[in-house]
Parts: sequence; structure tokens; C-alpha cells
Amino acid sequence: MAPRLQLEKAAWRWVETVKPEDIGREHIELAYRVNVPACKRGACRRNCKGNPNCLVGIGEQAWLGEIDENAFHNIDDPNSERRDKNTFVGLTNLGATCYVNTFLQVWFHNLELRRSLYLCHNSRAQEHNIDSDYEPQSICEHLQYLFALLQNSNRRYIDPSGLVKALGLDTGQQQDAQEFSKLFLSLLEDTLSKQKNPSLQNVIQEQFCGQFSYVTVCNQCGRASPLPSRFYELELNIQGHKNLTECVTEFLKEEKLDGDNRYFCESCQSKQNATRRIKLHSLPRTLNLQLMRFVFDRQTGHKKKLNTFISFPEQLDMGPFLEGKQDQKCVYELSAVLIHRGVSAYSGHYIAHVKDARTSDWYKFNDEEIEKMEGKKLQLGIEEDIAETVKTQARKPKCSKGYHCSRNAYMLVYKVQEEENVEPSRNIVAVPAFLQRLVDRDNHKFEEWCTEMADMRKQSVDKGKAKHEEVKELYELLPARDGQPYEFVPLEWLKKWLDDSTATKEIDSSLFLCSHGKLHPDKVGDAKRVSLPAAQLLYQRYGGGPRLDDSSLCKDCVGQRCRVLRLKNQLNEDYREVSNLVKRTLSGEGYWVGKASLRSWRQLALEQLEEDEQETKHSNGQTNGRGPHSTNNKEYGPELPEGNEEVMKTFNEEILCSHGGLSILEAERRLVSSEVWTKLRAYFPKAPEFTQHQEPCSQCLTLEQEEKDNEAVSKMMAQDQKNQLLNLFQEKNRPTLTKWPQGTDVLYIVPLFFVDEWKKFIRRPTKSSPVSSVGNSLLLCPHGGFMFTYDSLLGGDAQHIALLWPSEWDVISRLFIVDQPISIHCSSHTTPTGSTTQYSTQPELCWECREGFIFQQQRDLREYTQATIYVRKVIEDKRMIKEAVPEMNASSSEAEEEREEPPKVDGERDPDFSQSEDGAKRVKLSDGTTAAASGPVPVTNVVKPGGIRRSTRHRKLRGEKALIVSANQTLKELKIQIMHAFSVAPFDQNLSIDGKCLTDDSATLGSLGVIPESIICLKADEPIADYAAMDDVYQVGMPEEGFKGTGLLGH
Repeated sequence: MAPRLQLEKAAWRWVETVKPEDIGREHIELAYRVNVPACKRGACRRNCKGNPNCLVGIGEQAWLGEIDENAFHNIDDPNSERRDKNTFVGLTNLGATCYVNTFLQVWFHNLELRRSLYLCHNSRAQEHNIDSDYEPQSICEHLQYLFALLQNSNRRYIDPSGLVKALGLDTGQQQDAQEFSKLFLSLLEDTLSKQKNPSLQNVIQEQFCGQFSYVTVCNQCGRASPLPSRFYELELNIQGHKNLTECVTEFLKEEKLDGDNRYFCESCQSKQNATRRIKLHSLPRTLNLQLMRFVFDRQTGHKKKLNTFISFPEQLDMGPFLEGKQDQKCVYELSAVLIHRGVSAYSGHYIAHVKDARTSDWYKFNDEEIEKMEGKKLQLGIEEDIAETVKTQARKPKCSKGYHCSRNAYMLVYKVQEEENVEPSRNIVAVPAFLQRLVDRDNHKFEEWCTEMADMRKQSVDKGKAKHEEVKELYELLPARDGQPYEFVPLEWLKKWLDDSTATKEIDSSLFLCSHGKLHPDKVGDAKRVSLPAAQLLYQRYGGGPRLDDSSLCKDCVGQRCRVLRLKNQLNEDYREVSNLVKRTLSGEGYWVGKASLRSWRQLALEQLEEDEQETKHSNGQTNGRGPHSTNNKEYGPELPEGNEEVMKTFNEEILCSHGGLSILEAERRLVSSEVWTKLRAYFPKAPEFTQHQEPCSQCLTLEQEEKDNEAVSKMMAQDQKNQLLNLFQEKNRPTLTKWPQGTDVLYIVPLFFVDEWKKFIRRPTKSSPVSSVGNSLLLCPHGGFMFTYDSLLGGDAQHIALLWPSEWDVISRLFIVDQPISIHCSSHTTPTGSTTQYSTQPELCWECREGFIFQQQRDLREYTQATIYVRKVIEDKRMIKEAVPEMNASSSEAEEEREEPPKVDGERDPDFSQSEDGAKRVKLSDGTTAAASGPVPVTNVVKPGGIRRSTRHRKLRGEKALIVSANQTLKELKIQIMHAFSVAPFDQNLSIDGKCLTDDSATLGSLGVIPESIICLKADEPIADYAAMDDVYQVGMPEEGFKGTGLLGH
């Protein structure tokens, strides 16, 4: 099918030969495209919006043919949430709680621990009303209920949020898994010790607790000093080792105590060289071996992960490491491996490989997902395929039979090897009846949920099948036959009717009406022509209206459009004729026409015709009380510019002055012949008309002469003021406060803004307004006191003022209105110790306002947001990288900018300005106080010794970069910004400001004295080789708090 634009042009091609009064039924049907051939299925990739008979691509594809019933709903099969037979139950990851889930699964598979927990007294569960939800309170109660659900729940996975909440853990922050293991077992031991059943009080010790002693032997006297201790896990250093035996050997190896680390011997009563080692005395039934993968890096100040391969056996003989008690069982079997995926200590994912004590099968527990290993063997698999960030990726060593190798295992759990003739009943742990009641209730709730989901799926499927039958029935009826009755239905409604995801509303055709209450010709592309039987069924089932049949084709709109289009065609001919006529030499009487109007007259005429055409568009019409609706018609004529405020609106308006006469600007108009004016006048009957003999506006001529006279006066005034204040204008022989000038004991003060505005007038007297008043009240507080001291002016407050000689002040007093003279006096006094010089101001300093000024200034420096600071890199010899010239990318016109006057400040829009009661503007000074002002005070210039004004804009040097910071930002966050700017890792950064080192990463920039425009010096150390630590820096946003404030620490 032809594109929409071609269809619309074809619909109106007949207007070239048919006048509006000759329009017949066939022309109306052409305009509404009633007889355009319908598209066949497969011929269109998408629906033809320009063709009202195209019913392809409106969403019918999803309904024609056979449909899988699963397409009628978006509800997952509830049975996918059901636990598979002969498998275990997973645990939901609540955000970053995978480390909790792994340990819970390991402890659940410790049958002795599970059996003991089930024996714990729980009156709340035993007495609980099964009609309400059970909410455990203590840690034991939570763990009991959780283990019972893990054992007998029908769900594929359960939610551990009750236990996590009871422990007070932050579900969004990943914690140290090894620390969690220690703290939780300690908490559980303390809880079980309070049980009345004696067999439960020492469960944790019996399962996990062993004994060793630190033995120190004096080299002088040979005296051995043992220090007994208990352990719940052995923390093994893996750095520099390849297998578990090496790690255990190092843990037990002898340590020499000499030098400053000598041992005080009780026998010798003095410090002596000695040796110290750990002796293992007894081992627990469950031996937890912590592989110390997460270590503290002194260079970075943070933890990092050691991705070292460690080999460990399935069967571990601890006999060689045990001291005495040879009757102990020392052979252990591997029962669990806890894995940390990832290269960083602050991110990654925890999973567990656990051996089923009953079947000896290995399972991988990954939160909700549980996978059984094939062949009853431990298979670490993908856990060892995590890519390293360091360039030198270690190769996985070969493992002997019965051994495994991992660079991600951080904890190994071994259990004492059981004798072969152990009773099978020892591996069976039954859930107590009081807990099974609660599990049954949860299973009942789960089954109800499954039934509810299945019913919802069935309802959706039944509804979809009914809709399928309806669509197949109606879609066959939709096409309108030639010569048969038809109606127009909105295309968007048909699409929504065929879109099963949205509810079908009633048919609304009101937006398609023209001002005459019929179907607008421009809206036919957004409607579809359907057969009368199909329309009747749709309106019968869904309602709506108004209905648009063949009598709704609007003859009035078609006639008006015909008239406008014919005029547009005539416009092109007239444009060519006028273009030729204006090139001819003018003879006879002429008419004044604006040059801009003459250049764009066709566009202006087209706009006029478009306005006439809009009268028939429904965007300007209202029917039955309905509001206007937007439309778009760009098919005929060029697109008109949008959003241009300077586009001409009325022909010849630019030669019409404000008094209604002919403009005095002859360059903006030209003469055209009467023949040209006649043609233009036909298009613009209301345009202003000026003959060749029309005189320009006399009022405008008078104003022009007055303006020339005023410019001459301004030039004379500027030259006179410049001659009288030449040194002030040229900034020569200026007085300074750093070295009081001889020959005078008084200097006068005016705002620097007054001097800048005055210089602007002197430079451009015809472009700038003359300065009439000094406005010294700007430098005074509301009480009339001066705002600055002599010392503060020396310290930088001089950026607000300009100093004048007494003779210059006399001139300024004559030339300008002075609201309040301000002077600074120097007086010498002779004392017994010598002469002293004192400085005073008139008016005197207002101490109250001055203290407020300083307080606000200091507060602003501490509470800034989005301020600029500069970081300057320091080279090896500790000299700053300074250059004689600014960076090459700095503005090449800086010097010129400094010579030019500062930009004007719009007082009405500047938030630093407020209106005082007397109507005078008040400007906020840098300290936040206000003062009455005749104008704003720019702070872009300062008076420096010698009286030369300089720009205060920071000139960036090579090796220096600007950063945007806030006062409440930490030094740690600043270091990360610097890392991105200079490619220097935070742990390689040595920062200082004004010679003071910045070391506290947790301190805010405001507390460290970093203020806007500060320059921070950066000295970079040599980078370390382990760039994996960079990942740790990205992950740590704040100092570690560990389990502070959680239930694991008794809070």
C-alpha cells in the first residue's frame, strides 16, 4: 500500500479541477478514502494508517489460528514452587544474606545439633493456637522452626527473614561470614546453656569445641609455661601455602621470642629468649577449619581476599598434630565446603557444598537453588572459574585422588569418621509433634496458595478462550463490502480490543468530530471503516458513541478545504509573477513595502490560508460542549518555523512606527509598483498602506534628533569627568593601605561597583547610562556603621572598595550625589616607648554587625555544597608542578576579560538581592548580611598593593584539576574522586592542605578545614602490584561496623 502521505495527496488531487460549489458525493468519498482498496494479509508489515480499509497489523495476528492456553495468563505454575521429591529445601536471599544461608544449611545438616535443638523446651510453640500465624521470639525458637521447615516443608524454598530480623542483621549489607559463624555459635551456646535439660547445656561445646594450649619455654632455664584455651575453629593462614597440611603445620609451628619480644620468665625473674608454640590436646566431633582468605592489607587500610589455591583431602588424619591422648578418634571426613565467589573481600556471593549424612550424596546450596552432585562426589565446578582481575592468573594445580583444590573455599567442615557398624537410626532425626503441627499449617497455607493460583490461571484461560472465539467471529465480519452500509470505528480502540493485556472500554468517537458534528476529514487516517453488522455487534457488547456512518461525511469541511487548497495553488503562480515584477525598473507611482515582508510574503500568505483552513479543523471547533482537540496537517505547503518569536506576523508591520506612521528607517523598506501592490493587497487587505509621497513620522524624527543631541552631551560629560579623574580612570598613582601615602592623613572610600560603572560610562558614553550617585550606604550596616576594619581591608575585604585621594573626593562630591562620605584616617601618637600609628574610620566600625559578618562568613565556609576545590599534584622533589603560564586549554582571552568591565547583575533575578522597605536595593555581602545599596557589588576584582585591580578567578596550572565537593563529604569520598581524576589509588594518595596532612578518611572536608577554592597538594606513592585491591576501595563506602548493634553482640 502507498505511504500515508501519498494517500492523503491522492485523496485531494481532484481540487485542481473542481470548484467548491461543484463538489459531489464522489468527491466527498475520495476525500474520506472510502474506495481505497483494502490490504490483504501478508501484504503489509504494519497497519496502513492512511487507509481506513486496511485491517491488517492491528493486533489480530495473536488471535488468528490456534493459541497455546499459556498465552492467556502470566501466572507461573504454582507447582514450580513445590519441593521436589528426595531433595532439600532452599533459603531465600533477602538481599545480601547469602552468607547467613550457607551456614544455616551447614548447621541443619549437623544431625546432632538439629536433634538437640528439637529437644529444647518451647512452650510458646507447644501452646500455640494453630488458627493464627506462629511468631518465634528467641533464637532457639527461630532456629527450631526454621530447621523443621527445612526438613518437612512442601515449599521449594523458605523465607528466613524471621531469624534474620531477630538477629538485627542488615539485609542489604554483606558481612564477614567467618565472624558471623563465631558470633552465632557463641550466642547459641549461651542460649542453650540456660536450658533446664542438662544434655542440652553443652551441645555446642561437645560438637564444636576443642582444647589447645600456648606453651612458652624459656631458653635459659627450660621452664615450660602452658596457657590452656578452648577453640571452636582453627584459623589457618593460607598465604604462601599450597595444601591444608602446610597450613595446619604452620599454625602449630614454634615461634621464637627474642629481642624486644623477649619473654618474662617467672623462674629467672627476668626477660629471656624463649620459644612458643600451640599444642593440640583434644579435637571436637565437628572440626571447623577457617581458611583466612580475608586479611587486612596495611597498605590499603582495608581487607582484601587471597585468591590462593589450597588443596585439601576428603579424609583428614589429625593424629600427627595431636599431643597425647592417642585413644582419641583423629580421622575426619569432609562434610562441607563453604565457597566465596568473587575477587573482593567486600562483594561476591556465598554458597555451600554439603554432604548428606544419611546418603553420603553431595549437594550444592545456592540460596533458593539446590543441585545434587552426580556420583556422590564433591564437584566444585564453576566456583573455581571466576576470573581474576589481576593480570597474572594462577593456574589450577592438579589434585591427587581423594583431594580437592580451591581458591575460593574459606571454610572446611570435617566430621569424625563413624564406625561402619553404626546404627542407621542415628542418622534419622524426627521433627517433634509440636513443631510438625506448625509445619503442617504452613504446608496447608502453601497448598491453598497453589490452589488459588491454579484457579486464577484457569479463569484467565477461560476468559482468553472466550475472547479468542469472539475475535475470530468478529474479525471475519469487520471488512466493509463495496456498496454495503458501513461505519467508522477508532483505530486505537480496535487495537486495545485486540490487546488482551488491557481492559476493553466503550467506543469513544467524540475526538473525531469536526465543528459541524461529523467525521473530520483529517481524522479518517485514525479510524477504520468496518461493516455495519460488525459495528452493531461491537456497540452492542461495549457501548459508546457517537456512531459515524456514511451520513457522517462532512460536505462543509470538504468544501472549505477545497477552497483553501485552490488558493494555495494560485499562490505559487502569484509568487512567481511578483518575483518577476519587482525586478523591473519602477515607473509611475510606487508603494512602500518592508523588505522583510517582501522576502517572506508567500509564507505570510500561506499562514493566512492555514488560519482559514483551521476554521474547519476540529482543533478549533467544539461540538456538543466538548473541548478542543489537537490535530496536525503538514501535507500542503512548507513547514512554518516554530518557537521563533521574531517571525513576522503581519505584512508590512516593520515599516509601521509606534505612532502609526511611516518608519524613518529607509533601509528597511523599498518601493514597488502599483501592480505588485495590487497583488499583495489581495492577500493582505488589512496591511498598512504608504504611497511613495508619504512623509516619515514627524514624532519619530523629533525623537531621533533628541537622541543625537543626548549622545553629544554624554560624550562631553564623559570627557570632562575623565579629564578631572584621569588617574582614577587609568589606575595610576593609586593610594594603598599597605603603605600609607605621605602628605595626607585621610583617604576616602567608595564602592568598587561605583568605580566600575563609572568607567563603563567613560568608555562607552553612548551605550551606557551616566552614573549619578556614589551609593556609599552599600558599605554600611543597617545601623549606619562601617562594615570593615583596617586589618580586614588589608586581609582581603578591599575587594569591595576603591581608595580615593582627597582631591579626587572633592571632584566626586561635586560631580555626583553622595549619600554618606566614608573616610579612613591615619594618626600618629608619641608615647614613652616611641611613636605609634592608629587608623580609624568615619563612620566608625559597627562591632555588632562586624561580628555577625565574620560568624556568617565562617559558617558559609563550613557548610558549603557543590563548591570547587583544586588538587595540585606534587613531583618527587616535593615541589609543586608550577608553570609560568596557565594551561593551554584555559581561555585565550583571559587578559582581555580582565580589562573589560564586569558583567551587569540582574538584581531582580539574583537570589542574593532582596527589596527593602524604602525601595532601595539591598545586596547580600559574602557573609550573608545585607546593606542598603544603589547597585550590586561585584566581587570579581580586588585591589592589591600598588592599586592595580586583578581578577580573583583561580588560574589553573598544569598538573592541577578542579573538583566539585561538599563540606559534608568525607575524605574517603574525595580520594575516590581524585582516583578518577589522576588515576592514583586512594591508598597511594598523600594529601595535604597548607602543610597539614589529611589522614582521617572518615572525617568531613568541612572539619578538615577544606573550604571553597582551597588548593590540596597530592603526592602519589609508587603503586602496589595487587590491583585487585582497587575493587575493595570501590566497594567500601563507609567505615566497617561489622555486627555492631545486632543481636549477635547481645543488643
